[in-house]
Amino acid sequence: MPKVLISDKLSESAVKVFKKNKIETEYKPGLSNEGLLKLIGKFDGLAIRSATKVTEEIFKNAKNLKIVGRAGIGTDNIDKVAATKHGVVVMNTPYGNAVTTAEHAIALMMSLVRMIPQADSSTREGKWEKSKFNGTEISGKYLGLIGCGNIGSIVASRGLGLKMKVFAFDPFLTQEKASELGVDKVDLEHLLKNSDIISLHTPLTEDTKNIISSEAISMMKKGSRIINCARGGLVDEVACRAALENNHLAGAAFDVFVEEPARENILFEAPNFIATPHLGAATLEAQENVAIQIAQQMSDYLNTGAVVNALNYPNVSSEEAPILKPYVKLAYLMGSFLGQVTQEGILSVKLELEGKASSIQGVPLMASTLVGLFEPTSAAVNNINSSSIASSRGIDLSTIKHERRCDYETLLKITIKHDKGERTISGTLIAGNKPRIINIQGIAIESDFPKNALYLRNYDKPGFIGDLGNTLGKQNINIASFHLGRRNVGGEAIALVEVDGGVDEKIISQLRSLPQVARVNTINFESK
Repeated sequence: MPKVLISDKLSESAVKVFKKNKIETEYKPGLSNEGLLKLIGKFDGLAIRSATKVTEEIFKNAKNLKIVGRAGIGTDNIDKVAATKHGVVVMNTPYGNAVTTAEHAIALMMSLVRMIPQADSSTREGKWEKSKFNGTEISGKYLGLIGCGNIGSIVASRGLGLKMKVFAFDPFLTQEKASELGVDKVDLEHLLKNSDIISLHTPLTEDTKNIISSEAISMMKKGSRIINCARGGLVDEVACRAALENNHLAGAAFDVFVEEPARENILFEAPNFIATPHLGAATLEAQENVAIQIAQQMSDYLNTGAVVNALNYPNVSSEEAPILKPYVKLAYLMGSFLGQVTQEGILSVKLELEGKASSIQGVPLMASTLVGLFEPTSAAVNNINSSSIASSRGIDLSTIKHERRCDYETLLKITIKHDKGERTISGTLIAGNKPRIINIQGIAIESDFPKNALYLRNYDKPGFIGDLGNTLGKQNINIASFHLGRRNVGGEAIALVEVDGGVDEKIISQLRSLPQVARVNTINFESK
């Protein structure tokens, strides 16, 4: 039974979902880093929110870990490079708190333009300063959105509902989608110069860090305002403080900060500044939604291999997973064959898909191919980290889908280039789920993937089969099945010989000494 550790506060509903899916769960919110290091080795999954920091050190100690699930959208607290390196899927729930976060941005906007927190504090002090808190209407104003994805698009719809005009800067936003939302897709400079209020809804990356810099602020309209409910670090806090103090900005409202918890911050004493303690997702509905969603996503992955909302692996739905499974196995076995017969340095891997195979995702098949290819030299390889291992070795990867007619209902072909040439293998599925070899090195040969086998490159000359059988027979090695193929009469040929038990190096040397034999490799699929 899979085991999941919950190390942050999650709704009890998450535990119920795990239990329903027959997954053992330990609920230990508030674990220290030392406590997590001590426990993590026995778990298949780790469910977290923003408090737990999942570092390289954690992954090194998590020998059984297969998945980290973040209940929420932000994953800055997870070392995703290390996760991929150690073969761990990272998932989040980008939709569960989208409405809640968007509503918080709107709430901050309304509070900002009407100075509600300041007016509340003043009134409680008995000052009754009506003239001091003269706000501004948002109707007819320009709302600029930096990021118009799940959350930004909801903010856009709310802004339009408040009779605002909406600009959107987002490299991934299509003109068609912008028109559908009713927003103007613009470049960043246009947005900065023409927006009355700017709201950020983008992840923190190298490209977006300090996207609102001192230079960007100088381009903004005098009297404009900034709202950040996305990630700390998108706005240069020092530059923002200076702009608030010199009245270039009329106000700013932040829910997120560079350092959290933000016990102190340069912005706290700035005029017309509103702060909340990362409340974007802090509603009962959102907490419940993300807890249920991450528990279900993790359960589906651990039980069926379905991948949803993963950040380091392509999504595979619960409907797709059973369809992909036999193809993934076939790709793995073919990759394993090539990995066991190739000692040279690999330069590239090409995966070709024909027939029914051309209609399914290629990425999981390439990942599985690489696992088989690398296993002889990399014990820690798996579907999640295999592509990054290939990249680290400078191996070129390509996947080609052919629309052309195929002699088989479905077909996979793998070609690897190495220092001395290239090797190929083709395979298919019999009866929809039984993997079978149909071609090696351009030579037609029909075989399953035997547990223990000899792979021989030989010349099509009389006496080969007799000499082979005689050599093995003298060593009391039984031939279980025998598959032959040849390029032409008297020319290059191959043999795939299934044997009962292993064959030691002494016997391999004897086989290599046969006059018809060019090469011999042992192949083993038993433990794969």
